[in-house]
Amino acid sequence: MTIDSIARVAGMGEHRDFWSGKRVLVTGGAGFLGSHIIERLERRGATTFVPRAGNYDLTREADVKRCYDDADTDIVLHLAAKVGGIGANRPHPGSFFHDNALMGIQLIEEARIRGVAKFVCLGTVCAYPKFAPVPFREDDLWNGYPEETNAPYGVAKKALLVMLQGYRQEYGLNGIYLLPVNLYGPRDNFDLVTSHVIPAMIRKFLEAKEAQAQSVSLWGDGTPTREFLYVEDAAEGILAAAEKYDGADPVNLGSGEEISIRELAETIKALTGFEGQIVWDPTQPNGQPRRKLDTSRALERFGWRSTTSLRDGLKRTLDCYLNLQQ
Repeated sequence: MTIDSIARVAGMGEHRDFWSGKRVLVTGGAGFLGSHIIERLERRGATTFVPRAGNYDLTREADVKRCYDDADTDIVLHLAAKVGGIGANRPHPGSFFHDNALMGIQLIEEARIRGVAKFVCLGTVCAYPKFAPVPFREDDLWNGYPEETNAPYGVAKKALLVMLQGYRQEYGLNGIYLLPVNLYGPRDNFDLVTSHVIPAMIRKFLEAKEAQAQSVSLWGDGTPTREFLYVEDAAEGILAAAEKYDGADPVNLGSGEEISIRELAETIKALTGFEGQIVWDPTQPNGQPRRKLDTSRALERFGWRSTTSLRDGLKRTLDCYLNLQQ
């Protein structure tokens, strides 16, 4: 056995020591990110409880209380959110604010009442100011208003950071707050209305290829930059924080790779084998001009960094989608 293999085995033992026998409530556990986290938790000996949307409406206080009754939980991982790209956010700013704020507020309050040992809350990169200095540092979170097309979502999620910090100070609730960039990977949402940019591009290029179309139209002018985090890396980062981090400060989770939307489109076009043209539609919004996170705090506070390159992650995501179409 190599030294690296020994280290991996030892690391898994440490994970199992922490999670073994713990009861973990995972909101959003049936979703894209949640499914990867549930798999890891169960391998590490935790007992998981996933509140399904058909049985629990987490915007309703009575359902939140019933969820906690049924879960009998030690740790909460709050992943659930009403999410979508610009196309979904723009026509529904009120519901994006209401649902995300209310879910988090009620879950945190009930965790306080019941003395939950730890509450892990996922924020969003959309909470950062529109013109935050690049790379985004956690200390810049309040230095401006978010990009307008998804500001209600971003502000609602950022309010939960304030609540967790206040509850830590007043009640001693151990709540931590993580800020992931946009996620992608196997099991992503490929719906063209509600998906984010990577799955939407993959589907558009593949459908255009199959239809032998001459071009694919994409929103904006392609100049904004983004950072993306492979979902399996994100899952490991969240669990590492749950195990090792107990601080009040928010922590970024990202890959450290910045890429323009234009370059991303060309990369996905090549991977899918589409040979037509990309037509940019500048009448549609670009969104935030740049996104790139400073991820040094995650490494310093709980020893996590991403390990999957964007190109490798895109290949795995494409392969997953193609397999689903067979």
